[in-house]
Amino acid sequence: MTLDFSGLAVALATPFTASGEVDLPAFRKLVRHVVAGGVDFLVPLGSTGEAATILDAERDAIITACLEESSGRPVVVGTGHNATRQAAAMTQRAQALGAQGALVVTPYYNKPTPAGLVAHFAAVADAAPGLPIIAYNVPGRTGLNVTPAVLARLWENPQVVAVKESSGNLAQIGEIARQLPKGKLLLSGDDNLAVASLAVGASGLISVLGNVLPRETAAMIAAARQGNGVEALRLHQQLLPLMDALFVESNPIPLKAVLKLLGLCEDGLRLPLVPAEPATRTRLAEALCLSTEGTFPGVV
Repeated sequence: MTLDFSGLAVALATPFTASGEVDLPAFRKLVRHVVAGGVDFLVPLGSTGEAATILDAERDAIITACLEESSGRPVVVGTGHNATRQAAAMTQRAQALGAQGALVVTPYYNKPTPAGLVAHFAAVADAAPGLPIIAYNVPGRTGLNVTPAVLARLWENPQVVAVKESSGNLAQIGEIARQLPKGKLLLSGDDNLAVASLAVGASGLISVLGNVLPRETAAMIAAARQGNGVEALRLHQQLLPLMDALFVESNPIPLKAVLKLLGLCEDGLRLPLVPAEPATRTRLAEALCLSTEGTFPGVV
């Protein structure tokens, strides 16, 4: 069965206890909250999940908890790493645990050539035969932009079924959509560009905002996919204050502050990230009021 990764996915945060350990009960609560909001699939251990500072020994429990709380929704695990062998091993393990896909960020720091990038994704795919892979382009974090020309080479790998595009460049997003091969998907990686990306050919969003307001985010994406531009724009404008506030400091610093405000988890992060500044918390509270029209959402 070929999975459809269109629609709304949420890049899940990873809660921590006061002592800095992974807080699995809080993580399960967050997954239930997101699932109740009607999202289409779940993405643990991505950038928002602080995967860069999650220990290898902690990954299995997070993946398993997500699968157990997913209510049948596909789980696409972040398995990217700048060491190809490590990325391949993590992808293989995610598949063994039952993940339905892998989100693989382009290698950071190494600055591979296009040929190296193609070889990296080939090695990851070979380690987990048949597992669908979403390539993740986020040049602001990796120092490497996957151009449409390079992406065209990645599409030649049958396991690379989608790209999460977080370049922030709508012209590039539109060109990727124009060149998109049949059977491949373009997913927005930026909440504030989701409606615009869908307008030029994207099929969905992998969201940070969806951790907080999954139902409203899902409604925005559904409206855009159904061609209801007026409703998609209305929801985009309603949610924009919170979208913007979630990125006034490095993600997921503001997100953790909002999740604490909602009682979903504590706001602890792992160094080198530190909790949000007071001014950020004030802005987040104001934005949450604006984006929920004065009422905080319920928590499951």
